[in-house]
Amino acid sequence: MNRKVSKYLFSAAFALLLPLTAIAQQAAESTEAVGLDQKIDQTFRPIADWWGWLVFYPIWRDPEIPLVLALLVLGALFFTIVFGFVNITKFPLALRVVRGKYDEIEQGGDPVTTDTLNVVDGDIPDTIRQEGVHGEVNHFQALATAVSGTVGLGNIAGVAVAIAVGGPGATFWMVICGLLGMSSKFVECTLGVKYRDIEADGTVYGGPMYYLSKGFKELGWGGFGKFMAVFFAIMCVGGSFGGGNAFQANQATAQITSMTGLEGGAIKTIIGIVMAILVAVVIIGGIKRIAKVTEKIVPFMAIIYVGASLVIIFANIHFLPAAISDIFSGAFTTNAALGGFIGVLIQGFRRAAFSNEAGAGSASIAHSAVNTNYPASEGIVALLEPFIDTVVICTMTALVIIMFNENNLFVYSSTNTAGVLIGGTGAPVGGVDLTSMAYDSVLPGFRYILTVAVVLFAFSTMISWSYYGLQAWKYLFGRSAAADISYKLLFCIFVVIGAAVSLGSVIDFSDAMIFAMVFPNMIGLFFLYPKVKSELARYLEAIKGA
Repeated sequence: MNRKVSKYLFSAAFALLLPLTAIAQQAAESTEAVGLDQKIDQTFRPIADWWGWLVFYPIWRDPEIPLVLALLVLGALFFTIVFGFVNITKFPLALRVVRGKYDEIEQGGDPVTTDTLNVVDGDIPDTIRQEGVHGEVNHFQALATAVSGTVGLGNIAGVAVAIAVGGPGATFWMVICGLLGMSSKFVECTLGVKYRDIEADGTVYGGPMYYLSKGFKELGWGGFGKFMAVFFAIMCVGGSFGGGNAFQANQATAQITSMTGLEGGAIKTIIGIVMAILVAVVIIGGIKRIAKVTEKIVPFMAIIYVGASLVIIFANIHFLPAAISDIFSGAFTTNAALGGFIGVLIQGFRRAAFSNEAGAGSASIAHSAVNTNYPASEGIVALLEPFIDTVVICTMTALVIIMFNENNLFVYSSTNTAGVLIGGTGAPVGGVDLTSMAYDSVLPGFRYILTVAVVLFAFSTMISWSYYGLQAWKYLFGRSAAADISYKLLFCIFVVIGAAVSLGSVIDFSDAMIFAMVFPNMIGLFFLYPKVKSELARYLEAIKGA
């Protein structure tokens, strides 16, 4: 990328990221958390409102259907049909691939034996086996890194919001959206591997930035592809600082202080500094260290959360038929208090899309680092991600909350986004508080375990999004050591800021930036999916009979 282009890219990125850097400066100069919060809201709210209105512009009103949500769901449905329900037919294959059954085929050769070694040159089997293989991590590590970026507070708090506003029926549509999202993940992650850049030292650079620019150049639309790639990268950097970082740190700190009873800006800052140090230790090592951490954290998170969910479900197994009945009957409700059938459907789709990020393109950045010579192999692995995130974990949370409502404690209202009224009185309860209350009702003291889960979810999401943002940052400003260090330093600063203050409208803006990634990404997928078809055929032919 020449200096003139880099200059314009830097100016564009700086203009969009200026509000976030201004917040960092104010945070450093201010000691009054409340005063800072008010300044942030007053200064940033008009920008956040305008950007949110643009990204989530409704194409239908009463109930509102945002354009971005329609694009995600209809796109996922299109890919599901075009690829012959790949989300279902290739699910068993995905399990075999992630277990490493076809690694030898994907790495371009048969197992190397000691009989064929060149002893003079000092060859060893492991190095020979990896010659000609592109990538930095294995299938499971790439999946764990991507899952850690999506499995988070959306699975704990987001599900509670969906049920509070849309009732039990929202769960049904969350699952449907999760199943459809598997097809989108397959397409975008296959393209992520196909169009990645690999440097001489083996470092991988991939994601929508690269398949948008390279893919559209192949179609003869290089300028348009470059524009969309740059737009995506800018949104990705902003989203990594906000929704992928500061929000996670803020919610983890809030849960810690709530459980410990510790309050005050100084305590929150200390917690933020500790988290920033832990994040720095991981992200300085790059994708290999991130992958090694996430492949341990993600299974541990799943064991804690899913295990507790199963204990509660089996302890209340007699309520399970009624809960499932509520889910199916509520999915097609005409109850005006829940916004009717369309309102329930939209709530389910909205929360699922926010949770698994299928179609946003972010996960393809992590999956592109896999060591394989067959792009479709990682696309097949990637389709497991929405299944784990939405179909399994979100459904577990939903069942526990619905069972908690066995005595009809909830009073729903489609106009009340704060939550449900317990017993019809008091302040609305929603988000992580509703989830905590539901789990605590059966497992007293579970709120402490939930605190551990929230912190782990937040930490894993932060380190995964640090990689997403860094890849986008280097696409914009080059792959120098200075670009690497500057981004990681800024990222760690935002961990402290997120923990110390309530970001309010800044988070709304950051979330809108993340979902703005959907527009260039989905457009790219629509035009480039024929490439995915050819890659899938090539891979299936390679593993035939294996």
